[in-house]
Amino acid sequence: MTAEHERDAGASLPFDSIYRHGFVRTATAVPRVRLGDVEHNVAATLELATAAHDDAAAVVVFPELGIVGYSLQDLFHQETVLADARRAVEELRAASEALRPVLVVGAPLRIGTGLFNVAVVFHRGRVLGVVPKSYLPNYREFYEARHFRAARDLTLDRIDLAGDEGVPVGTDLTFVAEDVADLVLAVEICEDLWVPIPPSTDAAMAGATVLVNHSDSNVTMAKADYRRELCASHSARTVSAYVYAAAGSGESTTDLAWDGHAIVAENGTILAETDRFADEPQLTSADVDLGRLVADRMRMTSFGDAVHDHRDRLGHRRIPFTLDPPHGPVPLRRSVTRFPFVPEDPAQRDARCEEVYDIQRVGLSTRLRSTGIERVVIGVSGGLDSTQALLVAVRSMEALGLPRRNVLAYTMPGFATSTTTLRNAHSLMESLGVSGAEIDIRPAAQQMLEDLGHPAARGEPVYDVTYENVQAGARTSLLFRLANRNDALVVGTGDLSELALGWCTYGVGDHMSHYGVNASVPKTLVQHLVRWVADHEDLSEDARAVLRAIVATDISPELVPATADGDRDHPHQRSEDIVGPYELQDFHLYHVLRFGARPSKVAFLAHHAWGDRDRGSWPDAIPVDGRHEYDLDAIGRWLTEFLRRFFARSQFKRSALPDGPKVGSGGSLSPRGDWRAPSDANADAWLRELQRALSCS
Repeated sequence: MTAEHERDAGASLPFDSIYRHGFVRTATAVPRVRLGDVEHNVAATLELATAAHDDAAAVVVFPELGIVGYSLQDLFHQETVLADARRAVEELRAASEALRPVLVVGAPLRIGTGLFNVAVVFHRGRVLGVVPKSYLPNYREFYEARHFRAARDLTLDRIDLAGDEGVPVGTDLTFVAEDVADLVLAVEICEDLWVPIPPSTDAAMAGATVLVNHSDSNVTMAKADYRRELCASHSARTVSAYVYAAAGSGESTTDLAWDGHAIVAENGTILAETDRFADEPQLTSADVDLGRLVADRMRMTSFGDAVHDHRDRLGHRRIPFTLDPPHGPVPLRRSVTRFPFVPEDPAQRDARCEEVYDIQRVGLSTRLRSTGIERVVIGVSGGLDSTQALLVAVRSMEALGLPRRNVLAYTMPGFATSTTTLRNAHSLMESLGVSGAEIDIRPAAQQMLEDLGHPAARGEPVYDVTYENVQAGARTSLLFRLANRNDALVVGTGDLSELALGWCTYGVGDHMSHYGVNASVPKTLVQHLVRWVADHEDLSEDARAVLRAIVATDISPELVPATADGDRDHPHQRSEDIVGPYELQDFHLYHVLRFGARPSKVAFLAHHAWGDRDRGSWPDAIPVDGRHEYDLDAIGRWLTEFLRRFFARSQFKRSALPDGPKVGSGGSLSPRGDWRAPSDANADAWLRELQRALSCS
C-alpha cells in the first residue's frame, strides 16, 4: 500500500473515531506475575491483552521477560522454564488471533545455541518478529550476561517459532500497519534505552513512529523521576511516541523492589503513566498523535540530515500487518487544550507572559538602538492590541535609559469611537506617563469621502469597506507623518490572529508600521499579557484599573457607528461577529500553522476541546460566564470562515509584513520566517476536505 493510500485508509471510519484522524491508542500492561509459573503468567497476560482489545488499543506492551518473570536468576537455565516459555509463545500466538492489538511480550528464548532475552511481537495469530536485547547490564544488582547473550551474538536472522516459519529475528525490525497511516512500531528492551545511542534511535530514523520498550527496572529512590525524564527526552529527540512498561508486583524481593512503572511519552510530553506500587494488575492507555509526529519530522530539516548521515545503519526490515481498527466510534481520550497559545497552569502562564513581554521588548529596543532612533510613535485606541504595544514601548524606553515621554502616543477618534474606549485610551496614556495627545481624524476622513463621492459624505448610512478603510488609512498616514516630524519609529499594534484572518487594512492602514511588536502574538495571548502586566508590574492603581477595563471591553475595530438610538458609550461593532470567536479561530490557527493538520482533524480536535464547557480544565483567569462551548455545526461554520480567509484572501497582506519578533513555537506568519505561501492560492481543497468529513459526521 502506498503512503497516500495509507493516509486515506481511515476515510471510511466514522468522524468520531480517533483512527480516522491520525491517532492510535497505545497501552501498557503490568500483570501480577508468579515467578516461573508460566501458565499463570500467560493467563494474566491474556486477561490484560483482552482488556486492551476491548479498549480499542492498537498496541499493548508488557514487561521484560514477563512470561516467566525477570528475577529468576539461574533458573533461566532450567530446561523446564525454557520449554514452558516456548509453549507459552505458542499459546499466545493462537490466542492473539482473536485480539486486535499488537502484543509485545517478553520471554527467554533459545536461538541456535544461545539464550536470548527477547520481545516477541504477536498479531492476529502470527508471530510478526522477535527482537533480542542489545545491551545486557552486568553491574550493580544486574548480572544478565550470566544468563543471556546480546543481540550482536545472533547467528540467525530468521527462525521457525510457534508454528510460523521464517519469523524475522533481530534489532533491525520495524512493524508497519498497512491500514493505519504512519503507524510503524520498533521494539527495544530496558537497558537499550540507557545507552548513548539506543537501537530505537536508528529505528526512528528508519521510520518508526512508536518506539516500544518493555523493561524490568527495579525501584530505588528518585529512579521514577529519571525514567520519566529519560522517556520524555528520548521521545523528543526521536520525535516519536515512547511506550515503556516495567516489571511490577510478583517479582523477587530478595534484594530489590519493583514498582510497575509504565509510561507513554510523545515528543517530550508524558501522556500517561501507571500508579506505582500497585498490588493489582494495571492497564494504562494513551492516544498518540501520529499525524503531529510526522508533521514535525517533515519540517525538521535537521532530522532529515541525520537520516542522511546515518543511512548506512538504517536498512531495517519492514514487517507488514493489518490492524483493522474498530469500525465504530472511538472517542479521543486525551487532553486537548482550548487555548494552545496560553498555558493553563497559572505559574507557567505567568512565566510565559513575562518571557513574551521580554522578547517583544528586546526586539523593539534592539531596533531602536541599531537605528539610533530614540522616539516611537504609536496609535492608542483603548483596545487590547495597542495597549500591549504601548506597554512594550514603555518597557523598551526604560531598557534604553530613555524617558517614557519619548513614547509619542496618539488616540485618533473616528466616526464610531465609543466614549468608553476613548476614555480608556486617555487614561492609559496619562497613567503610564507617556506623551499623549488626541487627533480627531473625522475631518480628514470626511474630506476623503467627499473626494471619493462616497454616499456617507452626504450623510447616507452606507458603511462599506471603503468607509471603514478611509478611517484606518487616515490614522496610519498620520502616524507615519508624525514619525517623520519627530524622527521616530512607528510601532505596529496588529496581532497574529488578525494577520491570519486578514482582519487588517492593507498598506496605509493598521497592516503597516516600522516595527510590529505584536505580529506573532495571538489575540488570546494578548488578553493574558495585558492582564499579567496589570497584576505583576510596578504600576499605579490608575494604570492597573484601566488595563483591567480594557481587557473587559469587547474587541472592535470601531469603524461603523451605532444607529441613531444605539449605545454610543460602548463599541458598536464586534469583530468576532464577523471573523469568528478569536478563542476558536486561534485554536484553528495553531493546528493549521503548527502542524498542517487536515481541516477534518482540526474540527475533530476543536469539538473535543470546545464541545462541552464542563469537560476538561480552564485557565483560572477565564471567568465562569466567559467559558463558552461550540457544537460541531458552529465549529464547521467558523472553521470554514477561517480556511477561506487564511488560504485564499489574506496572503498578499502577510507577504508585505513589517519586521517583528517571533515569540512562540506555535509559529508566525512572517514571509521571512515560518510561513511562505502564494498570494494566488485558493481554499477549495481544504473546504472540500472539511465538507466531506462533516457531511458524514
